[in-house]
Amino acid sequence: MTQVIGILGGTFDPIHHGHLRLALECAAAAGCDEMRLVPACIPPHRPTPVADARQRLRMAELATGAAADLRVDDGEIRRGGTSYTVETLEALRRHVAGPLCLVLGQDAFRQLHTWHRWQALLDLAHLVVAGRPGGDATEASTEGSELERRHGVPDAAALRRSAAGNILRVNVPALDISSTRIRAMLATGRNVRYLLPDPVIHFIQQEGLYRSTA
Repeated sequence: MTQVIGILGGTFDPIHHGHLRLALECAAAAGCDEMRLVPACIPPHRPTPVADARQRLRMAELATGAAADLRVDDGEIRRGGTSYTVETLEALRRHVAGPLCLVLGQDAFRQLHTWHRWQALLDLAHLVVAGRPGGDATEASTEGSELERRHGVPDAAALRRSAAGNILRVNVPALDISSTRIRAMLATGRNVRYLLPDPVIHFIQQEGLYRSTA
């Protein structure tokens, strides 16, 4: 049976329960057999991360633990430099022949036309666009709307029938958690318990991450 592999990239600075729930919800909605979390080395569309690549990779590993359906892929960090998603998918395609599903939030999908070699993404993977229930699915760039018109599919079954080329929109209840907020809380000494996994909190404390420099 063909395995469907999901890909969720991010800075994960730090990784939190919102990331993990997004990964699990999208895996279920898109019929993925496995979801891979891919920490970026140097993100092209975000400020330089506070934690270094080694620390963010370790936090992702601690967050997923022994989960059978979540795994951490260190490909972008091993490659080094700016992490372009198209290059990550090309690297995966060297040893994965089956369906790949790249998970994108609505905001990322809206800005897809600004990504490096974005036109090649659908040649390499399906796109799974995660929106909030009740959200406006029409909020997309002109390029994104045209892509959905040509490549949109109604359900996850289509993703299993081909290796790439489709766009599936899924509704995912979002947790109101952000890495920015967590970093701000840690900088002022506030308790972040239940916002991210305990092993990640312990690692942050051990490494002295996100402390205020004021």
